Amino acid sequence: MIQNEVEYKAMVRRVQEQAERLIQQAAELKSTGLTKEQIKRATDPVRCFHEQLKEEIQSYERLKRGEFDELQNFSGVGRLLVALRIAKGVTQRELAKRLEVSESQVSRDERNEYHGITVDRAQRILEALGVEITTEVASLGGPRRPQLARA
Repeated sequence: MIQNEVEYKAMVRRVQEQAERLIQQAAELKSTGLTKEQIKRATDPVRCFHEQLKEEIQSYERLKRGEFDELQNFSGVGRLLVALRIAKGVTQRELAKRLEVSESQVSRDERNEYHGITVDRAQRILEALGVEITTEVASLGGPRRPQLARA
């Protein structure tokens, strides 16, 4: 997961360079007399990896636009916290200042996708980002209900 602008820009450069190398590699293979099918088989693994990198870039761009995946049963809460920071345009350094921790602590936590984070710590991060999360409760296998019935 791309977590900041530096990683994003580096990934964009890497994808561009890799696209150029793929074109060169295909041309070199063609010059050896290989068929289109043989060239495709030879370059497919690199193309597949190239597509994965492009998907990571697209995912980061979606996060910057504020488009998030749905969170279920707190699975992926760490990724959501990183995504919210990105969407709000807050750097790791800025978040660290707001939380009064070191930038390296924020970087380490995000790399680990906030594994084992407490609810209190997640709340502090949400507050530092100026974000509120709302939830929906649904019974497994039953109809979805936006709120619990009040007595």
